[in-house]
Amino acid sequence: MGNQKIKVEVAYALPDKQYIIELELAVGSTIEAAILCSGMLGAFPDMDLSKQKVGIFGRQRRLLDTVVEGDRIEIYRPLIVDPKEARRTKAKFKK
Repeated sequence: MGNQKIKVEVAYALPDKQYIIELELAVGSTIEAAILCSGMLGAFPDMDLSKQKVGIFGRQRRLLDTVVEGDRIEIYRPLIVDPKEARRTKAKFKK
């Protein structure tokens, strides 16, 4: 019973490509453990989990939250432009 495993995915998207790693982890693993096991930090040296937000299926979560079978862990890139400001700028150009 102590060696039960769950399957999860870790996803990271760049503007031109999405990376998804499927993992098998121990029951009770955290989001942070899943990201570390995925190898994403090694593949993307600029990634900084102390600054970047993470989530599961589009809902923001904390690194120490536990994952469950079938979760898709997402690592979000920092926003370059504030979404509200982008909408204002777009509205100005439409006028």
